[in-house]
Amino acid sequence: MTARRVLRWGAVAAATVLFLYPFVWLLSASVKPRAQVFDNLLIPRTWAWDNYAEIWRAAPVAAWLVNSVVVSLAAAVAVTLTSSLVAFGFAYFRFPGRNALFGLVLATMMLPAAVTMIPVYLIWNSVGLAHTQVPLWAGNLFGSAFYIFLLRQFFLGLPREVFEAARVDGAGHWTLFWRIAVPLCRPALIVSFVFELKASWSDLLKPLIYLRDPALYTLPRGLKALSDQFGQAGEQRWEIVLAGSVLTTVPLLIVFFVAQRHFLAGITTEGARPGR
Repeated sequence: MTARRVLRWGAVAAATVLFLYPFVWLLSASVKPRAQVFDNLLIPRTWAWDNYAEIWRAAPVAAWLVNSVVVSLAAAVAVTLTSSLVAFGFAYFRFPGRNALFGLVLATMMLPAAVTMIPVYLIWNSVGLAHTQVPLWAGNLFGSAFYIFLLRQFFLGLPREVFEAARVDGAGHWTLFWRIAVPLCRPALIVSFVFELKASWSDLLKPLIYLRDPALYTLPRGLKALSDQFGQAGEQRWEIVLAGSVLTTVPLLIVFFVAQRHFLAGITTEGARPGR
């Protein structure tokens, strides 16, 4: 038993080191001089804290940070609200073809994003919003199949008797959703919110497609422009780009640690809930 426990904790420790190594390397490389960035030493021989000051001087990082916060929050709030509404409808209401319709929603996850990229761009272009930040988050107003599936499982796990009692007391469908289902499924909603926040925060493809004005850039798009600028100048300043990557990563770590208790509760509870 002791040997098994040692092996188990050894495997956990090895996996932890494996997953932490890239981030530790990033932190280390971001405070190294340019000539030492790729020496693979986790403790720099020479510390170059000026890299972080330099990136603020080289680019409008503050504006990019604000853009990322606005776009990510809008995307996360939009997809969490709309997906939860659709998921509650599939979980609560009984109507003919419900399972077939739900299966059709799930089937959209099989559709590669590259297939819809051009048609979606043409739609935004036709309404004059192709080169704004709106396409980065407004598509989430129509929900997401993954989050609909995730939240539906939670709503199915709620006792139906609670809703029936509320209906007897005169509660409407919106009250059932907002006053009963949402508070009881808060961990699942937080999981969806954090997932989408992370996806939108680190997304580079959509900003590359839609954003032309540097004042509208998000952090990933801005770092890409910064990297291209340094590359064209013949001096790829990786230390500056890596410092920017750290600035991009730290907010996500803060969000995760703040929401960690609810996040882990949502994940573990989801695994314990049977679908119905």
